[in-house]
Amino acid sequence: MADHSIKGKTVLVAGGAKNLGGLIARDLAQQGARAIAIHYNSAASQADADKTVAAVQAAGAKAIALQADLTRAQAVEKLFADTVAALGRPDIAINTVGKVLKKPMVQISEAEYDEMTAVNSKAAFFFLKEAGRHLNDHGKACTVVTSLLGAFTPFYAAYEGTKAPVEHFTRAASKEFGERGISVTAVGPGPMDTPFFYPAEGADAVAYHRAAAALSKFSKTGLTDIEDVVPFIRFLVSDGWWITGQTMLINGGYTTK
Repeated sequence: MADHSIKGKTVLVAGGAKNLGGLIARDLAQQGARAIAIHYNSAASQADADKTVAAVQAAGAKAIALQADLTRAQAVEKLFADTVAALGRPDIAINTVGKVLKKPMVQISEAEYDEMTAVNSKAAFFFLKEAGRHLNDHGKACTVVTSLLGAFTPFYAAYEGTKAPVEHFTRAASKEFGERGISVTAVGPGPMDTPFFYPAEGADAVAYHRAAAALSKFSKTGLTDIEDVVPFIRFLVSDGWWITGQTMLINGGYTTK
């Protein structure tokens, strides 16, 4: 039988410098991962990446930070190649990269649409492609999407709409990579209490989201706490290997499908 534990495994976390990705990297190091590659997008997040590297190393794992603009397929290829060169072939690949835009459809420009597609769809596709090429047998791939995939709502068409294809990428990849025992999943958190959420929302919208989930009054702010998402992702990339091809919403009853 394959070993599905995290202990001794090599991990790549895209968007691993801070917020949910940073906490995932720290958590997997604490769970005994051997080595973790922490991807960050640009110089603006390099300091956060360095802090996460230090935290992972303090937990006993080897760690490196790798910069890449994942909207270019060649950069995704290089990210995986650099990970393999520095740490060996990964067992776990997690993509937390995303970009949010809240705007009426009639106001969205072609440039904005193209940027959202590049970050949320294209980068996710090529990340899964390279995961399929580079993951060890019985590996795990997981993409973070959004609970808005289960929403009937205005203003997020360019966000949820460009995350939606990941559901289908996940299904296809799970069938194709399953021949090697690789599990492929996607996770859609509710609005998370991180700096990623607040810039797109006005005060009224923040107040709504903080009260919208069935369990809102039991979280720290009413939003989804990243500390409640991490254990679920940890399970999916370890003992939850039998779950594959699925997109699951982790949101305290904010939306459902």
